[in-house]
Parts: sequence; C-alpha cells; structure tokens
Amino acid sequence: MPRKTIADHGLPTHKQILEFIKDSPTPAGKREIARAFGLKGQEKIQLKALLRDMADEGLIDGRRTAYHEMGGLPKVTVLRVVDIEDGEAIAVPDTWSPGDASPPLRVRIVEGRGRSVMPALRKGERVLARTEETRTGWIAHPMKKLAVRSDQVLGVVEIDANGKAWLAPTDRRIRHSPPIADLAGAERGQLVLAEAAGRSERAGVKVTEVLGDPLAPRAFSLIAIHKHGIPFAFPEEIIEEARSAAKLPLSEEKREDLRHIPIVAIDPADARDHDDAIWAEPDGGGFRAIIAIADVSFYVRPGSQIDREARKRGNSVYFPDRVVPMLPEVLSADVCSLRQGEDRAAMACHLVIDSEGHVTSWRFTRALVRIAANIAYEDAQARIDSGEADQHLQNLWACWKLLADARHRRDPLELDMPERRVVLDGNGRIAEIALRERLDAHRVVEDFMIAANVAAAKALESKAAPVVYRLHEPPGREKLVTLKDYLATFGRKLALGQVITPGLFNRMLKDVSDEGERMLIMEAVLRSQTQAYYGPRNLGHFGLALGSYAHFTSPIRRYSDLLVHRALVDAFGLEQPAPKADLPAGSGLSERDRDDLGKISEAISDTERRAMAAERETIDRYVAAWLSARVGEVFDTRITGVQKFGFFATIVGLGGDGLVPVSTLGAERFDYDEKAQVLEGQQTGTSYAMGQRLRLRLAEANPLTGALKFELEEGGSGPVEPRGKPMPLKKRGKHLVGQRGRPGNIRHQGRGKR
Repeated sequence: MPRKTIADHGLPTHKQILEFIKDSPTPAGKREIARAFGLKGQEKIQLKALLRDMADEGLIDGRRTAYHEMGGLPKVTVLRVVDIEDGEAIAVPDTWSPGDASPPLRVRIVEGRGRSVMPALRKGERVLARTEETRTGWIAHPMKKLAVRSDQVLGVVEIDANGKAWLAPTDRRIRHSPPIADLAGAERGQLVLAEAAGRSERAGVKVTEVLGDPLAPRAFSLIAIHKHGIPFAFPEEIIEEARSAAKLPLSEEKREDLRHIPIVAIDPADARDHDDAIWAEPDGGGFRAIIAIADVSFYVRPGSQIDREARKRGNSVYFPDRVVPMLPEVLSADVCSLRQGEDRAAMACHLVIDSEGHVTSWRFTRALVRIAANIAYEDAQARIDSGEADQHLQNLWACWKLLADARHRRDPLELDMPERRVVLDGNGRIAEIALRERLDAHRVVEDFMIAANVAAAKALESKAAPVVYRLHEPPGREKLVTLKDYLATFGRKLALGQVITPGLFNRMLKDVSDEGERMLIMEAVLRSQTQAYYGPRNLGHFGLALGSYAHFTSPIRRYSDLLVHRALVDAFGLEQPAPKADLPAGSGLSERDRDDLGKISEAISDTERRAMAAERETIDRYVAAWLSARVGEVFDTRITGVQKFGFFATIVGLGGDGLVPVSTLGAERFDYDEKAQVLEGQQTGTSYAMGQRLRLRLAEANPLTGALKFELEEGGSGPVEPRGKPMPLKKRGKHLVGQRGRPGNIRHQGRGKR
C-alpha cells in the first residue's frame, strides 16, 4: 500500500487513520499505521498516544496489533456462533467492547467458493474468520475452527470447609474444577450454568443461572439440553403462529378421502406423537398398501416462523422423561398426530406389491384419514401370537412377509444390537432399566416405512425433482483395514480386494457360532461403518442395500422428511392450502430451499448427531443413577474396549460402560497389544481382551457425568470366560517400561506391520 500523505505536524489526522484502517486489506495495528505514514522514532511514541486518544473518544477499537473503526469489526477476528438460521451460522465477536451499550454485531458466516471450507458449525463454537461489511450487513469467511472456550460450563457447586466454592463440571471431558468467583445465590450441591469471570483462568467462573437439584427427576435430560445447546422453549410468537396454522380447514373436495379405510398406527406404548399409519389388503397374488403420513407441510409453510424454528432444531430429541419437539405441541402432539377416531390431514403413499415382495407402482396424494386404532407394538404382537388379531392386522403381517422376503434377497446389513430402555414411575424416578425387546411388530412397521421411503425417492427422481437423500456410504479403506486386523485375532479373514457388500458382513456373522464372539464381531462391523447423513446428491444407502432412499415417514420429528413432502407437493401438483393472512402462501419447496438444499442437509445432519449424543449421554446418566445405590456390588460384565491405561466393561443385560484402570490390576506389569486389543501380564500371562466375561465390583457411579468405574472382584485375577477362540500372544521384542505418558506397569506393543 502506498505511503499516505502526512500532516504538517508529522502525524496523520484522525480522518487519515480511519481511512487507512478501513481500506487496509490486512489487519492494521500500530506497526502497520506507522509504516504506512513513514513515522519513525519519537513519532511512533506520539502515534501511540494519538491512537489511545482516538480509542478514548470512541473513534477506534482494538489493540495495538489490530485496530478497527468503532462499531465495526477487525479484518480478522474470532467469532462465536450464537444461532443457526436457514442452515447458516450466525455469529457475534467473541469479545465485544464498542464503547457503548449497543448489542454485538451479528455476522453471517458464508461458505467459500461455493463449498464448505470446514465441517458445519454448531451453536457455541468459535471460528477465526475474515470479516467483510456488505450492503446487506456483515459477513465472515471462516479460516479455522477454534477450541470452544470453557466460559460456558454446566456443573454442580461444591463448597469446602473454608467456604471456598468450586464448580464440578458435568462433562466428563473437562478434567479441572474451576473456582467460583460469584455464586449469585447458588448453594452447595445445586446444578448451575456458569461462565468465565475474566480473561484469565485464575479468575474462575461466575454463576449465571441456577438450575436446581442435579439428581431430581428430569435433571439428567436438562443437563444434556444445556450442554449441547438444544433449543427447548418456543417463543410465544411461534406458538401463536402454530395455533393459527392448526385452524387451517381441510378440503374434502381437494383431498382423497380415505376415512373409510381401517388404517392403524402401531407405535411404542409411550409414543408422544403418531406420524405414520399403515393398511394393506390382498390384491391377486400380492397386496395393495397405504402408508399414511402426517401432512405436516400443509401446516408448516416455507418461510414461516415455525419453519425457521423447525429448521434450526432439525429434529425432535427424545429423552426418557421428555421430548424436545421440532414443532410446537399444538401441531406435533395434536393436529398433526394421527390419533384414533379423528379426521387428520395425511400424505398418502399408495403401493402395489407383487407376490415376490417387489413394489411395482406407487402414487402420492394428499388425503383425509381417520385412524381406526392406535396400537402399541406389544399389543399388536400379542394379538398376532394369540390368534386374536382381526383380518386387517393379519393382512399387515401377510403383506410384511412378502416385503421381508424381498428384503432378505436384497441382503441389507443385519446388525441386531440391543437398545437400553429406561422406565420411569409416576414421579419421574427410575423404575427399571432393561434391554428393549425386538418384536416382529417392529419389523412390520420398519419394512412398510422403508418401502414408502424408497417410493418417495424414486417418485421424485421420475419428475427430476430435488431430493434430500438419506445417504450411507460404504466403509472407507482405513476402517476396513482396522476391521481386517481385528478379525485376524479371531483367526478370521477379510479380503480387501473383493467388493464389500452388506451381505459379506452378514455371511461373516452367520458363520460365528459362539454368541460372545458373534457380538464382538458385530460391534466391530458396526464401528467400521460410516455415519449416515443427508444430502441432495444420490450416493445410495449401503446398509439398506438400496440405490435410492429418502426419509419421508416422520415429518413431525425430522426436517428432512418435511422437505421431501414439499418436493412431492410440487412434483405432483398436490393441493395447496388456502391463503391465510398471517401465514406465507404455498406449501411446496421455496426457491431458497431449492438453492440451499446442500447447506440445509449439512445443517440437519449436524442437529441429528447432536440429538443422538444428547440422548445417549442421558441414558448413561440414568444408568449411573440407577447403579449409584449399588456401589460395592459385583456384576457379570463383558469387556468392550481395551486401552493402554486399562479396559472398559459393560454390565451384561444392562449396559453402562465403566473403566477398570490398569493401576488397579496389581503390581504386575502389562503389555498392551493395540492390534489385538489385549492387555497381558508379563509374569502370570493373565490377559484382558475384548469380549471376555468378568465378575467386577462397581467402585464408582457418577450420575452427573454418566461415568462408571469398576475393579476386580476380591480374590479374582482374570477372565471367567475366554473371548471366542483364545489367541496366544507373541512377544515382539524388548520395549521400554514406564515411558512418559503411560502407566508404569504398561508396555505398548503398537499396531505392528500390516
């Protein structure tokens, strides 16, 4: 940049400095300003005083390394994401001091060169970005994602005998307990939200919100909600808009009337909403079937406040004690929920299924339905098993058997992993924790839903319409190599040169007769899989062995399904709702939806991962709470993971992973074989490996973090049941013992050659 004209007294004027800061393509600090105006020696000292005066007068802000005009932003700065709007991250400066009471600038973070430069940003995350002021406001181009500052911490207040207060974080990843500088009325043992009290860690934290008893009913889900920043309260204006939308009249003339057909909804006994129902009847050698799905797109218009809030949430989040819905309850639990005996708006998927279980044709309509019955999975199964099911229920099972035969021939990935279920009593306290039973009734509904999802994707493809696909890519080579090495410890082979299909994994599991070994290999296969996600470009669904797949069947709880419904409305010219003054017109895809499908897909994939993490952590906390009264008891456990610092075990039939530190295994030194996932004692040869059964004593159970800790049963020294086929360990040379960063009784054998 050319040198600026210098004023007569040797220093630039306020105006010249402001112009230079504004025009500079790079951050402008004291050094850059001095160089631009040719200042030397004493003039630099005078410049420092001048800049200080300009800051005091409210003309500039910043530090010596980078100044910017007051009320603006530095060229490069740290931003903190505070919201997600229409799939875009909205951020504010991580530090904001404009010199007055004005709120911090809101900055829209945009993608670079037509594609994302980093994974989707979440609320609360920090990013280093280049900023730019445009006619429509400030935007930022992300450069690097930064570590999240610990100035927002959820924890429990602890006060020692001297009255000194500390915060015990509920996130097990936070290893330190910061001092509390300001309790703000919080008392010992209370769950609180806190933020940094100053720039230095020594300043500690200050309490910003008191949440109450951390062990009270409903507290565990509240911890997850706050930790992951899940929006759980609807603003009043959105609730009012939802009430208005709920009053939209349904046109009997423009909708297909299916109220005479005995469609049934089969759901969990404790279902909070009912967004799918099914019907089938024989048709020649096959069946005609209807999958009726709540017509959410009729009520939730593109661009409405409800729509923006639903997009921000991405999906509903389900906890044992509550649901955080994607839509206000007047919609999700009332007018959109397919309840027995009530007229409801539905998107109907009509299927013709041949005698081989193939779907030969489909059509989609907007319909009126009146659900004949809401049936719990267990009740439906009991009626079938006892022979007391009516003809309509028997038809569903008969049609399903054809779909199941077709599924078997398709050979999708079959991993029957147990799912934990928390049962609460009337007071919200834990009554039981058990593994959820898998019934044919679950499979019936699942296969009908898969058929409808495939039909939705193919129907949109036939119209060259945009599709939000549910994508699941094949395992990557790195994960397959890891799986190959692990299978070798069982004496089993995986040839990487062959085409990897779901059926390959199924045949591998079918050949394993030992139930313990089979479960281990199943878990390893699951770990080798990629994570499913949403996207507008079809890459198929590896796990389901399907070429085209989209989520259509749960628009009450998934935004992806709502987008698919809107695309179907457009593609097939379905009924549009009558205009309403306080709601946007139309219920198809907006132009913005069409242009931003990639960005929206990335955002809702991210909210799905957030929900899964929150739900999983909450179950862990309930399990730990359930076990906290049983510390000291001995349980049958199975080893689920081995590391150099110890091994993890889960209670058989209950779940809940806990650590057994290697330091508690005695004075013997242990070799760690990372490839085989085994710890072996150097003197006795005692080994601890994935899948082994042990009797372990529960040493600790922390409901706040969900963490468990086990120790060996007194008198016990090793496994009570070997892992599948025991593999003799081979020594791999001499290794140093007690290296820095490892326990003193560990030798790490590493991965070895591949």
